[in-house]
Amino acid sequence: MKRDLDPALGQLAEAQHDQPMVRFRGVTKRYGTLTVLDELDLDIARNEKVAIIGPSGSGKSTLLRVLMTLDPLTSGMIEVDGEPLTHMRRNGGLVPANDRHVRAVRSKIGMVFQSFNLFPHMTALQNTIEAPMRTLRMSRRDAVERARELLSMVGLSNKCDHYPSQLSGGQQQRVAIARALAMRPKVMLFDEVTSALDPELCGEVLNVVRRLGAEHNLTMLMVTHQMGFAKEFADRVCFFSQGKIIEQAPPQQFFASPQHERTQQFLRAVREAT
Repeated sequence: MKRDLDPALGQLAEAQHDQPMVRFRGVTKRYGTLTVLDELDLDIARNEKVAIIGPSGSGKSTLLRVLMTLDPLTSGMIEVDGEPLTHMRRNGGLVPANDRHVRAVRSKIGMVFQSFNLFPHMTALQNTIEAPMRTLRMSRRDAVERARELLSMVGLSNKCDHYPSQLSGGQQQRVAIARALAMRPKVMLFDEVTSALDPELCGEVLNVVRRLGAEHNLTMLMVTHQMGFAKEFADRVCFFSQGKIIEQAPPQQFFASPQHERTQQFLRAVREAT
């Protein structure tokens, strides 16, 4: 009997693996009369690294914010790891999700912001253990062990007892990355994580992101203005304009031969500015 079930279990596992980790369907976000995301459709594969680029106001950061449920959708659907995010299944249909369902699905997502958002009265270690202890009900001992591992991974093993005011901007951003990873997410979102840093500090943060992408099974979405990093880091580049993805391709193809006139115009402007 077990032999008969094994092929079915294998097919189920394969189907789950092929299912997108993140799926946007008809996602629209409006602020009054301003449409920031316009019926957006996008699938992100498991462990895929996606760079999101485009002009200011094109909807890039809003995409991450609605995925993190920081901003409510106007319409549309988002799924994470096969589960609807803002809806839940009931009696064969979908109904608006309750807070418990949203928290459960959102727990699979970690986000690192432009501003570091660290608690100023807590050390790097305390900032990193707070959420796992409160949300995951992790023991303090286990949370501290995990936090020390993560702070070491981002190159801050000697800064555990330092407060944010005692850290450089790049170090604070690396603490923020460790804090997000402490929640054991399957999806990591990065929103212009180097924009608040001096140019010389950008490299240390991007090196951490590179290492995450190379060494961990994480699906990663990164809004960035660092075109060189996007070309090196991403499996796919998505170009946003007026709330829509107007072009997407693997980075070598995207940067070498952009097809859409708006994409060409944007990349010319970026090259002229550097």
